[in-house]
Amino acid sequence: MMKTRKFGTLEISAVGLGCMGFTHGYGTCPNEEESIRLIRKAYEEGCTFFDTAEIYSCYKNEELVGKALKPFRHEITISTKFTPAVLPGQENPEDKLSRIGIRQAVEGSLRRLQTDYIDLYTEHRVPKENDPSEVAYWMGELINEGKIRAWGQSEPTLEQLKAAHAVTPITAVQSEYSLMERKWEADVIPYCKAEGIGFVAYSPMAGGFLSGKYHSAAEFKGDDVRRVITRYSEENMRANRVLLDLINRYAEEKHCTAAQISLAWVMYSGHIVPIPGMRSDARILENLGAAEVAITADEYAAMNEALSHITIHGNRTDEDIAKLGTIEGQQQTVAKAERQQTKINKIK
Repeated sequence: MMKTRKFGTLEISAVGLGCMGFTHGYGTCPNEEESIRLIRKAYEEGCTFFDTAEIYSCYKNEELVGKALKPFRHEITISTKFTPAVLPGQENPEDKLSRIGIRQAVEGSLRRLQTDYIDLYTEHRVPKENDPSEVAYWMGELINEGKIRAWGQSEPTLEQLKAAHAVTPITAVQSEYSLMERKWEADVIPYCKAEGIGFVAYSPMAGGFLSGKYHSAAEFKGDDVRRVITRYSEENMRANRVLLDLINRYAEEKHCTAAQISLAWVMYSGHIVPIPGMRSDARILENLGAAEVAITADEYAAMNEALSHITIHGNRTDEDIAKLGTIEGQQQTVAKAERQQTKINKIK
């Protein structure tokens, strides 16, 4: 029986499924039929929390998730996110982060997800120039109307979180958190715990690096964000292997995998739920099985003490991720030119 966590009125599985990788972001994706099978497999194994976003493959991920979850929609929790950026079909005289813009976005997500309500609706990054309290007010309206059950912010600063939470209570914050990325421990995570706000940890295994299954940057090809994230350069991957040594030591002692230790560490604080990607039956069983791996208070303290002496090389930024599109575009241009030259040579 899968353990659960309470995020406000929402009760979700202790490990959720991050669905982005089914349509883009981490190299070759399963086809639609296989993706739907895997999402449903995760549900059969006890997962009840599924995360997507309108910007993932520009609506396609939401459509896939909606189709996969439709047979048991009312037995699970759907989390989706709206981006401050205007996406195709969302053009209107007002900004995206306006009452009209957000309503347009939520209606689109409801349609693509094939549902009449969204369980957790999250602002996908919080711009510095916008007033969080305004968005919070509009979220309150959507909650009162039953279009969403709860709302959250992704990557907010403590000040942005407090400003929004004071207007319409936030149910969950979604930000990167793992053994490799711990910056939110300074303020946001303690605040969430004190206020009863859940924390959704995306990339809890640092793009799979903490599983120990990747050994070279050359493994990342095509539509894979790890190609442009500095953490996965050849040099940094070698330097960061000291972290894997620590994880593997605990995995051996507990007779589990490195991935399970990494997830169990994230889950140690009871208000944090990781949402790793799972694109195979083996990964589903492994990652969901992490909920059964117990780390004691002494082990957690010892791991954190060891971590304090480890320097993490490289990081993960939205600016670097944006470079992937530029690289892909350049490669497509080169490939097109090469095809054109081949045609010219044949004519000659």
